[in-house]
Amino acid sequence: MAEEQTIVENDPAAPAPRNSLMNLLLVLVLVLVAGVGGYFAQELITGNSQSVAPSPSMQTQPAASAQSPVAPAVGVMIPLEPFMVNLARTKGSRILKVTVTLELNNPAVQPEVEDNRQKIMDSILVLLSSKTFEDVYSIQGKFKLKDEITTRVNRFLAMGHVKEVYFSEFLIQ
Repeated sequence: MAEEQTIVENDPAAPAPRNSLMNLLLVLVLVLVAGVGGYFAQELITGNSQSVAPSPSMQTQPAASAQSPVAPAVGVMIPLEPFMVNLARTKGSRILKVTVTLELNNPAVQPEVEDNRQKIMDSILVLLSSKTFEDVYSIQGKFKLKDEITTRVNRFLAMGHVKEVYFSEFLIQ
């Protein structure tokens, strides 16, 4: 048995598994560190810090106080049919196609919008056809158009109002 130990100790291949095991562990640790570092770098770049678990004090708060005043609840959304009009002063050479969605401040306003749908559509159609290319081409023009649509629609509503107007399609050709 003593001879077997000396043979194993003198074998040049015996230390190699120990070194390769250490190298393998070192590589695994480096890969793990690189992965964790990459994850945190991606979180830092994209600004997503919501992956942190809430503290116990946050979990005991009621749901109403957990909402921030910056992100109000979404109101009732009413999509309207697409509008396609000739822009003013273009002799029919420029066409505007717009799809509008109205956000209401109160669900009780929805029946009132449905009752006045034709009046609302007509008012928006007249507004859009009065616009020139210069009026609607810029970002400021689009925001102004949203405000004008909101004002026109709110004329027909008594129980509530349009909180926001969204364009899901805006095409000038």
